[in-house]
Amino acid sequence: MRDLNVRYRATPALWQRDTDPGGFQWVLCDAADDNVFAFLRFDAEGSALLAVSNFSPVVRSDYRLWVPDPFPAWQEALNTDDTRYGGSGVGAGAPGARLTPEGGFLRLTLPPLATVWLTPVR
Repeated sequence: MRDLNVRYRATPALWQRDTDPGGFQWVLCDAADDNVFAFLRFDAEGSALLAVSNFSPVVRSDYRLWVPDPFPAWQEALNTDDTRYGGSGVGAGAPGARLTPEGGFLRLTLPPLATVWLTPVR
């Protein structure tokens, strides 16, 4: 909980525009067969956080998600499957890796029964 609260306070995209529809954008909301959904949250300056949840017990390797153009690379900011939290340690990418979209789509590994937060690389 401590890590989650620290990350929440340090990430204005999670709280700054709660009542503004422009602070939220669906990325994936129709993947019921995969048990996956994803959305973006934006702060007042346009900085983003991409939240991806995999509610299946299956690791989804090389999973493809659309991401907006203004963000050329992403990195994992939080992973609920981290071994520190009792998870299996499957990450969206290699630790510290930059995930670069190709043709508007990001390819990543989705850990089982987990949520991953990604932030744009600055």
